[in-house]
Amino acid sequence: MTLSILPHQLPDALADAPAGIAMLSLDCFDTLLWRDVHAPADVFADLGNGATPQQRIWAESHARSRQTLRKGSNEASIEQIYSALLPGHEDAARASAMAAELEAEARHCYGFAPTVALMRAAKAAGLSIAVVSDTYLSRDQLVALITAAAGDEVAALIDHVFCSSEYGVSKAEGLFKHVLRKTRLAPDRILHIGDNKKADFTAARALGIHGVHLVQFGEEDQQRLRLEAAVAAIVNGNGASVVPPHQPHRAAHALTLPAIADPAERLGFSALGPVLHAFGRWLADEAAALSRPGARTHILFLMRDGYLPQRVFEALDTGLSATSVEISRFTATASAFTDENAVADHLEIELECTDLAAIAKQLLFTEDETAALLRKLPTRGRERAFAAAVRQPTNLRKVLGRSRAFAERLTRYVAQQVPARPGDTLLLVDLGYNGTVQDRIEPLLRRALEVEIAGRYLLLREQKVGRFDKKGLFDSRHYASTTLEAMCANVAVVEQLCTAAQGSVVDYDESGMAVRAENSIKARQSDVRDAVQTGCVRFAREREAAFVRPPLADSDDTRREAAAAILGRLMFLPLPSELEVLSSFEHDVNLGTGGTVRLFDKDVADQGLKRRGLFYMKGAERMYLPAELRGQGLPASLTLLTQHRFGLDLKYADFCDRAIELPIIVADGNDVVLDRVQAHATHDGWFMAAIPVGEARFAIGVQFGRLYDWVQVDSAQFVPVRAFLSEKAGRYGDPIDALPSLEGMEQVAPHLMRCEDASAFMMVPPPVLVQPEPMMLAIVFRPIADRPKVAADRPLVDRVAHEASAAG
Repeated sequence: MTLSILPHQLPDALADAPAGIAMLSLDCFDTLLWRDVHAPADVFADLGNGATPQQRIWAESHARSRQTLRKGSNEASIEQIYSALLPGHEDAARASAMAAELEAEARHCYGFAPTVALMRAAKAAGLSIAVVSDTYLSRDQLVALITAAAGDEVAALIDHVFCSSEYGVSKAEGLFKHVLRKTRLAPDRILHIGDNKKADFTAARALGIHGVHLVQFGEEDQQRLRLEAAVAAIVNGNGASVVPPHQPHRAAHALTLPAIADPAERLGFSALGPVLHAFGRWLADEAAALSRPGARTHILFLMRDGYLPQRVFEALDTGLSATSVEISRFTATASAFTDENAVADHLEIELECTDLAAIAKQLLFTEDETAALLRKLPTRGRERAFAAAVRQPTNLRKVLGRSRAFAERLTRYVAQQVPARPGDTLLLVDLGYNGTVQDRIEPLLRRALEVEIAGRYLLLREQKVGRFDKKGLFDSRHYASTTLEAMCANVAVVEQLCTAAQGSVVDYDESGMAVRAENSIKARQSDVRDAVQTGCVRFAREREAAFVRPPLADSDDTRREAAAAILGRLMFLPLPSELEVLSSFEHDVNLGTGGTVRLFDKDVADQGLKRRGLFYMKGAERMYLPAELRGQGLPASLTLLTQHRFGLDLKYADFCDRAIELPIIVADGNDVVLDRVQAHATHDGWFMAAIPVGEARFAIGVQFGRLYDWVQVDSAQFVPVRAFLSEKAGRYGDPIDALPSLEGMEQVAPHLMRCEDASAFMMVPPPVLVQPEPMMLAIVFRPIADRPKVAADRPLVDRVAHEASAAG
């Protein structure tokens, strides 16, 4: 006889049962009835009876304490709980409040399909069925809940119901004795299954009952669900409102994940599956809402990122057809240069952050024209000179003429892909997040095809107040702008998992076929992505198999809230197994250049935290920064999430709550001055000292020997003062590595130094600058072993003066 069982094994549990079993006994909650929230108390956020979740929790605690004092039993009924919750209220008011709670439970509970399959098998084998539950509900209340959540047919399978509140004892305290007495069965003729090891396994076995522990989730799956609930508390809800952490995917995860061995497929099933399932169901409702008599709504998934959303949508069997169209940001923009203002607007946006060669390509200049254009630009003010050159009449005519021709090719391509008639609606579907493609092509398609245009996105965060019909599963109707911005910051991971294994479209030929760039993504990444997508589609196909019928609370809103928590968790708190799947991923920037960058690099975060502490996170411009932070401790990851979610205005000084007085000597070749600077704690025991050196004027002697016997020195770099405290430090160029010499210090391992005595120091000469500029010397170090404090040493000053003179 097995001692534990997984959810997918439940339907066949009797095959391994001992001979002579006469009754199947089941726990109720999390065995027969499951909830679509993270924890049982989460239902209390949806009571609708005026009580807060915490008040309801307190009331139950008080009621149980009262019963212990009065009767020596920790068991309380729901009536006693509401007496503690609503003291002094009329009986009718308490009854109404209790009814509201039971209705909330009925909305969030559902019958777990594998358990019901086991019950049917038990009945077919001639066994009776009992439900044994630790609950504050009475027998009648529990049967009514089972009926409401799982249906009359399931409730009719049950022969006996035992509730701890009616017997005054829990399963662990002796409820099974009452089961044996009432059923008059010998212990070895009962098979009991439940999810609580102490109550359902240990207590049953102590009496000779065949107890089996139902293991709902493995350790990693439990952690993932906990983190999702934590993220839900941060991203969902507003002000005083409390949104329960909906997890309608729990049952599907418990049922299927144990059978998926491939970590990539598991990632797709557990993370992307519920998100894109919610997106697909919402899209179907949105398409229905756009329907008008005499006109069709054509659902168009924009490739490449729309590839997986379309596969999931089609797996949902909504009865709606969908078409894939290859329109990239590059092709949409290339078709939209209708006049000089359109060109100027594009230049003003892109010149802030995009390579000039890439901008020239977007403006449809040839490679030779681009090379000639860039050769003529001055060293200083290149961006402004480039914009002026583009707007010269000859160049402007080229851009506008080529863009008109490009627009004709794009229109011809769309017309061939979509049999749209005047008055129809083209529903553009993409991941998002600004709807740039829709902005560029909507005026063109409206004019050329006489159609209506709408855009529906997984994530929509418009940078301007738009004038087109756009909505997102996650948009400003439900989420603060800071929440949307937080999601957008890490959307690259979703893009790379959703995309098609093909190059991005860069043009259309005269016959109306898409012309693609070469696919720049490696074969191994494509294989991993295929496995992720397989898991995602599998979730869409198999989700409903876990339910006898979905919970009444299953709606676009609850699925959206669950998806937001899942997506936020994947973006900000990825699991080690997920990062292993994504470790070799590269992100293609999709600007028509074929360029790729690593999705994440943990070494970058390690260096950033050492050198700038948590402040580094605020200005770090990374594709998937949270992935780089994992391994640095949960506080770092949660700090990043909350800072982004709430847009916290934190400065470098706010992170500096611990400092060391570091003795230094400042020398300019003539004078030597003793001084002290503060070295502020950064991360994991590291400190950073920032020392002004003027316009590369001063040499610095860092007197590590006065403080330490052993010290680690991570780096010594010169940084422009204007960049040092900037949130966008990378804009000012790379730091200059210092070239220190050691006096009385021995390097015994990489970065590890032993100071021979109190006079040991590190001498850092000033850098050689091309352009004079005030600089800071940033030294990052970690104390290993302290030295007792000593008095000032005049010979040391003389030695430093000598070293400074020799250095320069």
